[in-house]
Amino acid sequence: MVATLVRLRLLVLRNSFRRSTSQLVAVIIGGVYALIALVVVLGGLALLGLAPVEVARTVIVIGGSAAVLGWAVLPLLLSGIEQTLDPARLAVYPIPLRPLMLGMLLSAVVGVAGAATTLASLATALTWLRLPGVALVALITGALGAATCIVVSRAVTSVSSGLSGGRRFREASGLLVLIPLILAGPIVIGITRGLRSSSDALPAIADGLSWSPLGAAWAVPSQLALGDPLGALARFLIAAATFVVLWLVWRWGLARSLVTPARASSRVRAQGKLGWFGVLPGNAWGAIAARCLTYWFRDPRYLRQLLVIPLMPLLFWFYSSINHASGLLVIGAPVVAFSLGIGMIADVSYDSTAFALHVAKAVPGRADRWGRVAALLSFAVPAVVLIAVFGAAIGDDWHILPGLLGVSLGILLTGSAVCAVTSARLVFPVPEPGDNPFRSRPGANISLVGPTFVAWGVIAVLCLPEIALFVIAIVTGDAIWGWAALLVGVALGSVLVGAGVRIGGSILDARAPELLLQLRKDA
Repeated sequence: MVATLVRLRLLVLRNSFRRSTSQLVAVIIGGVYALIALVVVLGGLALLGLAPVEVARTVIVIGGSAAVLGWAVLPLLLSGIEQTLDPARLAVYPIPLRPLMLGMLLSAVVGVAGAATTLASLATALTWLRLPGVALVALITGALGAATCIVVSRAVTSVSSGLSGGRRFREASGLLVLIPLILAGPIVIGITRGLRSSSDALPAIADGLSWSPLGAAWAVPSQLALGDPLGALARFLIAAATFVVLWLVWRWGLARSLVTPARASSRVRAQGKLGWFGVLPGNAWGAIAARCLTYWFRDPRYLRQLLVIPLMPLLFWFYSSINHASGLLVIGAPVVAFSLGIGMIADVSYDSTAFALHVAKAVPGRADRWGRVAALLSFAVPAVVLIAVFGAAIGDDWHILPGLLGVSLGILLTGSAVCAVTSARLVFPVPEPGDNPFRSRPGANISLVGPTFVAWGVIAVLCLPEIALFVIAIVTGDAIWGWAALLVGVALGSVLVGAGVRIGGSILDARAPELLLQLRKDA
């Protein structure tokens, strides 16, 4: 049964490659990156064998503890990501619990993350090759550490299955994981500076972690290398007990989920206000704009794009403060404008099969395009203006504000115009409504790369006039060029929006049934 489950995992993976060439290419690219990272880790562990035992102990214990913690936390943040051996799908089959757990454990090992973690854990023996006995023990504890990583992930997933089955939890967790990704630069810089200022505390931190469930397994070889067999035995017992407890927790959670699989909860809401539908005009484009605004502020797939509005100014303010370069503040408004403008590129794809209503009601393509563009610009324009004013105020560069507004609004309007055309022409594989916004099939993001880069290039070319005028205004210091950039950016952008809506509407009128067919295939 265990072998059957593992073969099932590999069979599903193989069939996903056959289904789509782009998925195969993406997995190959991801595998190459993972292989490069693994080679770097293996080389670092081998070179660590030349360092003093205390240094090697500190690095391995802290690194191993971080790995266990990551495997424990990520399932909470990335709930809803596809699992081939999902207990909810296997609940209808009479599979004994013990073979099922072993099969799920080994199926995780053959995955990219599981295989990389297992190989890196076993490779900790390279650090202790100068002491063959310790290296043999490192192989055993490395395998125990890798198994602990996978089991803690399964245990957390099974225990939290009831909570993660809720749609709001999946939405919130998907958005929370994006915040540290956007702020990765400041976080890394802060941690690096903290470690530099407190490097003497690292050995003490490693010693504390060595007595915890996170780092006990990784500290056993170093304790033997330091001549402390009793300390090594005590830490091994802690690591073994941790694994046993996690295994029992996983068993309990898995048994519960097999009997009562988690399902997304639903409830009937009482009749209330119409929201945006009661504010905007009661015609075709007004109804579409109201629906799009509802999506923008309630759908996590759209909300993750809105996170750039508050986070980007904060990010550039951080970099400008540490580099003492106030000029970086002016980048915030154009970056936010570009991010929001390009955000419509997969707008129809996010509709999924609900786009059938547009086709059934024969909504005019131009009304569809106007509704989507109006919904975006209704909040994007005020946001870009406020961020531009914020950048000019913090940097005390009020003389560049007209030109900055011209470039930012020009980029926003031009991006909306380009996406009004591309979203009527192309359909992309995106997360389904209600799914985790990070969920995707292998290779799904590859299909976005080509059209996205082409759209970027078109936007850059169309925005050259206002960009050139803004550069001239900065170089010469003459305010007239900044006001010219503002005039050209708004006027040219408005003309492009009108042209994009007209062209995109014509394309949509001609291809709406074909788009719906593609959406149904990707659903």
